[in-house]
Amino acid sequence: MTDQSDVKKPSFPDLKKKYNSDEFIYETRSKKKNAWERFLEWLREVFGGNDGNGKSKSVLNLFMKILAGAIILFVIFLIVKAVMNKEGKWIFGKRSDKSILRYDDLEKDLQSVDFEKLIRDTKISGEKRLMIRYYYLWLLKKMSAQGYIEWDTEKTNSDYLNELKHADFRTNFEYLSYLYNYIWYGEFDIDEKALATAAAAFEKTIKSIPS
Repeated sequence: MTDQSDVKKPSFPDLKKKYNSDEFIYETRSKKKNAWERFLEWLREVFGGNDGNGKSKSVLNLFMKILAGAIILFVIFLIVKAVMNKEGKWIFGKRSDKSILRYDDLEKDLQSVDFEKLIRDTKISGEKRLMIRYYYLWLLKKMSAQGYIEWDTEKTNSDYLNELKHADFRTNFEYLSYLYNYIWYGEFDIDEKALATAAAAFEKTIKSIPS
């Protein structure tokens, strides 16, 4: 006898959707490489990849040591450069009312310095700012020799200006001091025309002082 009753078809949940969460994924996912790891991998490829005998690894290690040494030397260079620049600012800073180049050896015996020769040398070498510096010190030398000022490495430009009694000469000195401060402490290049104008102004005043 055949069973004629209704047979209910069983239903099953969507297994694909049910077991699609991360906890049911058993395959190993490779870790995402950062920039440094990608760089090292690139280096390995450059040096021959993994040849199985350690040669590539040895060459890579040598390269990394050289690179590390180069980085250390570069950092030391930057530190030394920063210190030197700081020292330069301390000695030759932009402050115009400080002692005039008090750390320069030529100031120890100003009267014995041949500034004309120094100026000729700067014209040959093209050191424009240094030329104006020598002109200014040459001016101070002649002013000191004639008793217009009392030379002292501790004095400032303003101190020398206050010592001058003659009104016309005070005006000239004030203008030349302005040129010196503007060119020397300004720390920028000047063109030939501006240099010639400044040099002519210094020479005119220097020659007006009796020897």
